[in-house]
Amino acid sequence: MARGMTDHAPDPTLLAKAETLTEALPYLQRYAGKTFVVKYGGHAMGDPELQRDFAEDVVLLKAVGINPVVVHGGGPQIGSMLKRLGVESRFVNGLRVTDAETAQIAEMVLAGSINKDIVGWIGQAGGRAVGISGKDAGLVQAEKVGRIDPDRLQGIERHVDLGFVGEPVAVDRRLIDQISGAGMIPVIAPVASGADGHTYNINADTMAGAIAAALGAARFFLLTDVAGVLDKTGDLMTDLTPAMVRGLREDGTITGGMIPKLETCVAAVQAGVDAAVILDGRVPHAMLLEIFTRQGAGTLVSAKGAGARAER
Repeated sequence: MARGMTDHAPDPTLLAKAETLTEALPYLQRYAGKTFVVKYGGHAMGDPELQRDFAEDVVLLKAVGINPVVVHGGGPQIGSMLKRLGVESRFVNGLRVTDAETAQIAEMVLAGSINKDIVGWIGQAGGRAVGISGKDAGLVQAEKVGRIDPDRLQGIERHVDLGFVGEPVAVDRRLIDQISGAGMIPVIAPVASGADGHTYNINADTMAGAIAAALGAARFFLLTDVAGVLDKTGDLMTDLTPAMVRGLREDGTITGGMIPKLETCVAAVQAGVDAAVILDGRVPHAMLLEIFTRQGAGTLVSAKGAGARAER
């Protein structure tokens, strides 16, 4: 009997795998040569199985011709290290005040242990990664951030000095292009220098959004610990536009930590990113489900809204 001929029906599991590959084909073709920026953090960073899944997904993206760029957070790990070293943390409205000692420890954790751990996971998955921070080759220039703390009892606003906390004001993409062009995956810690010579810690979502905009990324993914944006009945909202995001904020549908995440998505889209996606990092292979299946996953923010998924 010729090879491949059999009296038995094909294994349904194998057929399903073949159908999955067939479904993915148009997306593989569409995104070949494009850049995806991934903000990695939350529960997905602390679970060994999810760490492995994430690394495998990033390596797969690179293998099929997509250029992934990883920007990672590390707030809980910084908090643990500060506690271990006996350094007291002070918070204002949930934001850590970063003095010189805290900034030094944060840089050690972010650009040191966490960054190199991720590089190692990608290596174990068969990829090649280079760990850098915003300080390397002037990748990101930062500027000190201030916060306004409203005092409702006295009816005034107070300026709050958060110390060495910054925001990106300029991105030089050349180092990322060189790393990606050499067949490797950039893994970036959210630390950058300011024009004043100081080192600043930057919110990882904000850093990733600025890098996605500078690269003109096809997709900007924020891996979170929630399914995405939920409406008032608890159902997932899959497609949003910047105007819809404004409306959801005004009517109270989105609150708390989801507000700055969506603001980051909107800013990235308005700066030229094709679409930003809020994904549940606790779901294995969430990025692959979003990119290579018809229904996608999470909440996609784009200028076209539902039209962006229709064109997928």
